[in-house]
Amino acid sequence: MTWSVNVPRRDLLRRLGVGAAALPFLGNLPSLAAAPSGPKRRLVIVFSPDGVVRKNFWPAPGPLDAAALPAILQPLAPWSDRMLTLQGVNDKVKGDGDRHMRGIGCLLTGIELFPGNIQGGGNTPAGWASGLSIDQEIKNHLQKRPETATRFGALEFGVLVPNRADPWTRMVYAGPNKPVTPIDDPYQMFRKLYGQALDRGHLGSVLDEVRDDLAKVAAELSAADRRILEEHASLVRSFENELAAHRETVGHAVPVPEPGVVEQNDQMPKISRMQIELVVSALAADFARVVTLQYTNSVGQAHMKWLGIDEGQHTLSHEPNSNEAAQEKLTKINAWYAGEIAQLAQRLAETPEPGGSGSLLDHTTILWTNELGEGKSHSLDDIPWVLVGGGLGFTTGRALQFPGVPHNRLLLALAHAMGHEGLVRFGNPDYCDAGPLTGLA
Repeated sequence: MTWSVNVPRRDLLRRLGVGAAALPFLGNLPSLAAAPSGPKRRLVIVFSPDGVVRKNFWPAPGPLDAAALPAILQPLAPWSDRMLTLQGVNDKVKGDGDRHMRGIGCLLTGIELFPGNIQGGGNTPAGWASGLSIDQEIKNHLQKRPETATRFGALEFGVLVPNRADPWTRMVYAGPNKPVTPIDDPYQMFRKLYGQALDRGHLGSVLDEVRDDLAKVAAELSAADRRILEEHASLVRSFENELAAHRETVGHAVPVPEPGVVEQNDQMPKISRMQIELVVSALAADFARVVTLQYTNSVGQAHMKWLGIDEGQHTLSHEPNSNEAAQEKLTKINAWYAGEIAQLAQRLAETPEPGGSGSLLDHTTILWTNELGEGKSHSLDDIPWVLVGGGLGFTTGRALQFPGVPHNRLLLALAHAMGHEGLVRFGNPDYCDAGPLTGLA
């Protein structure tokens, strides 16, 4: 018997005598899902720190020309027709904390930090953010509806994010005073996604353990669902091979840095690519429709020796803008982040949309941002906002210029585009009077 109508997953598993370990492979199968509510919409928010070199980042307003993109955005040239840049969207949130602390803590929350005893630069101590972040707001909305609820709702990935918890290292908040720690170990994230206690020294295969159960389920599925199941299994197998190949080097020891500094980061490029593969796998499996990917932290001090740069990123960002050598290095650093965004876009574009048309990128928007507009000045104006993909229905291929509007309005626009249209204010209500940012669609 082939199931062609929606069937509760657990009912099918019980009937076939299939273990719960197979559940992660079945969440994206249309015949086993709740009644669909139209094409899926997904949001991936990517953070990189310390501001950008403005002259090498912002394109001229108007249609985006791949050949004319500034140096930092050049790795994204293949996606210029799927890209949208937003200049003049500022973080206007004031209050306690230095600008690095407020930059990351208010970036997705749009609200002030609590007073606290964590000392920032310029004698400005602060605590955690006083509200939840927009990714969690959207997640909570989606999880209330059976047709958009997923296994995790949201997933928080990291790349070399310090284990220490303070206002410089956390951007996701489940609520006031509730920072969420991203998972920056690919092994740990794989365990979370697929429920296996993997030992790096003896890596077993998730697929080997559930092969017989998946075969039982496949025999009951339509041809279309069998294809989706096979594609998901292929993604998992590919990543298992990556884990096995890199188990000696990628399972990086947690560094013990001085405050704000991560020096042992030679594996950063490899960890980044592994996390990107897990993001793609998680979205393809419909484990979550909201994802964050955080590279290091505010005051991030990555030493990108693979680019021929020995100095830490934050140290370089404090050099005068007249220091051309430092500006060139910062440009290369930010172009590297852009290259990782491009890799994520490429992998999403290569992955078919399960049960739908086009690719994952057609139904996913990547939002790349930063806690500062510029490192040296610590400006919270012109916060970088680069969107890639078609998940939110925005009109891409454009560089937009806004007149210094509060970024709360962009956060509202993201929520509305993800179906949370009843949200009329987010973060500090003083910055929401004009409603969601317009002109994006």
